[in-house]
Amino acid sequence: MSEYNLSLQNKVAIVTGASRGIGAAIAETLARRGAKVAITFTSDSSIDATEQLVKKIKGFGTSADAIKIQADLRDVSSAKHIVDATVQAFGPTIHILVNNAGYAGQPKPLGSATAEDYNLTFDVNVRAVFFMTEAMAPNLPKQEDGSGGRIVNVGSICGRKAFLKMPLYCASKAAIEGFTRCWAAELGPRGHTVNQVNPGAVETDMLKGLSDVTLEITKKMTPFENRLGLPSDIAEIVAFLAEDSSRWITGQVISASGGMYMY
Repeated sequence: MSEYNLSLQNKVAIVTGASRGIGAAIAETLARRGAKVAITFTSDSSIDATEQLVKKIKGFGTSADAIKIQADLRDVSSAKHIVDATVQAFGPTIHILVNNAGYAGQPKPLGSATAEDYNLTFDVNVRAVFFMTEAMAPNLPKQEDGSGGRIVNVGSICGRKAFLKMPLYCASKAAIEGFTRCWAAELGPRGHTVNQVNPGAVETDMLKGLSDVTLEITKKMTPFENRLGLPSDIAEIVAFLAEDSSRWITGQVISASGGMYMY
């Protein structure tokens, strides 16, 4: 723990979709800085991984703590359930929300996607972000507390870059940029910031279907060290945006892609 400052000591955070990959790295990184983290996950297959992450965080020996919350974000009522469980565990103030949960789906050319494909993609990637933020907003710290809230939406470079046969995913990630800017304008006067982090290619389960050739091309297109990103690369950026020291950054969309896509 000595290499970490406790910049988020006693702060309460919710990280959606945090059983593995980028979400798990974000939850752990926030906790290493002292935060109490509510980790959400959806499927029964993620229970063991989430329990192990909670156990790991509880062993940090600082103010850090964690709980797991199983909730399907396609269900609008899940947002209130997540907030209620977080409040019950850690108190009425929630300082940080990281809208990380997402769904990519399978590439499909125009004419082959179904209404079910559309609904699943937008229910998880767009609607869930909206209602999760709406449910959490009343629990943001009061301005007189002297510490503003932090909302970080996790998007994708796909929101600004065309990928063949991925219109639903790309459009859904572009949509939450609108949320990010509007909420930053609305919540800024109360001392809260809202930002978005757009990862590039990161070593997670989402890349398992890509060929070795595609991965090598992706690495060559990434200026920084010609490599894929790591979950920890994204988590460190999110953690900075969750700190009080990032207060002068809001309404921004940050390309976290090693320079693969520069805004």
